[in-house]
Amino acid sequence: MGAEVVAPRPPSSAGKRRSTTLRFLFELEKPDGLLPGTAKLPPPSPEPEADSLIDKIASCHRVFFAFAGTGESEEERDAKRERLVEVLGAVRSAGGSKPQRPLDHRVMVALLKMVAANLFRAMPPSAYPPLPPDGVDDDAAPAAALAPAWPHLQVVYDILLSVVTSADAKTLRNHVDRAFLSGLLALFCSEDPRERDRLKTAYHQLYAKLTCERASMRRAMAAALLRFAYEAPAGERPCGAAELLEIYGSIINGFAVPLKEEHRAFLARVLMPLHRTRWAHTYHRQLAYCVLQFVRKEPGLAGGVVTGILRHWPVTNCQKEVLLIEELEEILEVLEPKQFEKLAVPVCARIARCVSSCSSQVAERALYVWNNERFLELATSSPGVTEKILPAFVASVEGNLECHWSKCVQQVTASVKALLEQVAPDLYARCAKDLAARRDEVDAAAAVRDARWRKLEAAATAAAAAK
Repeated sequence: MGAEVVAPRPPSSAGKRRSTTLRFLFELEKPDGLLPGTAKLPPPSPEPEADSLIDKIASCHRVFFAFAGTGESEEERDAKRERLVEVLGAVRSAGGSKPQRPLDHRVMVALLKMVAANLFRAMPPSAYPPLPPDGVDDDAAPAAALAPAWPHLQVVYDILLSVVTSADAKTLRNHVDRAFLSGLLALFCSEDPRERDRLKTAYHQLYAKLTCERASMRRAMAAALLRFAYEAPAGERPCGAAELLEIYGSIINGFAVPLKEEHRAFLARVLMPLHRTRWAHTYHRQLAYCVLQFVRKEPGLAGGVVTGILRHWPVTNCQKEVLLIEELEEILEVLEPKQFEKLAVPVCARIARCVSSCSSQVAERALYVWNNERFLELATSSPGVTEKILPAFVASVEGNLECHWSKCVQQVTASVKALLEQVAPDLYARCAKDLAARRDEVDAAAAVRDARWRKLEAAATAAAAAK
């Protein structure tokens, strides 16, 4: 027999089955006692659904705009930027809610994929002109090479910053891997300073939250800085060095004392060689700050630091000489008298040579070291130290007053001479007398040599006439 087919029973409004969902049960327990259907529920909050947000994020993955103005639709570019702005608003609303509502796992994955697709790219050829082999021509170089795609990149960086700021450390550890961090680090070679500034903030915040990756991130930054010092071509500008050193300056402030051996090695093997490059002026302010933080934490490192600076002293780069004089002055300000006594002779000998430099900027900056109250105190605190360092300064001061071409340098030199005669009058007079005696000896030896040459020339002339 075939199975009997039972027709479906028509729905009855009188016998309608009541809902047994959790939402229905919760509504039954409301203190107001309202039954379902007797009052309207409040409308849902206008937050974007995860699926629609993921679709919107996925539509921003493709990077097909060259921003060259040819063959591109401005409407499409504007539409993508509008979608990026909408995604940014959704991320900010999630992070700014109270209590803070974490982003969905799928949304985090889609966001980081979209960020990587837009940011991780091959950099265009350098916009800076090639440099002459003999030096740096700053006047011929443009002020900055701006990325034409910045209207999109700016919003993408804002999305990344919002994600990093709003997410907790555990969430970031689950979604940000070392490949993503390496991709961010590679972007520091961008020639657009706006991009490097946003990147610096994002990378620093990731370092603060990803405690398990801090050692790896420090090694990666050190490797990038070593490339600037040793492997970069001579004409390549070290884009990103200043930003990486600025991040490292904040990291060094958090180092515990006594310093670990790896931190001392970073100072000796990475920071000090950065003084040798021709581009040191582009990141010297951040470099000097990092070095000074090390010396303040462990003053015993000052000897190696000063020796490294003197080893990398330039020969013809006047701008770099001025910067190194300023760095030496900052280091000397934090030294104790006993430490200064060990370093006084090499440091003051170099500054004294700079006093007699043909460059007026170098000479003036070296003379102004004596206006530093701390340096003056260290130089005159011990008669033994003053006696060691003053002869070199006296020679440079007297030489400037006699034959330096710059009137301004001569005026500053006269002020320094008056100061030295005031703090050590007897010693200055004795050094001046010894200097005059040495000059007389040199002049006498030169006169003897000239007389001998004249005799040889006369003998040669006589022998030629006899033939």
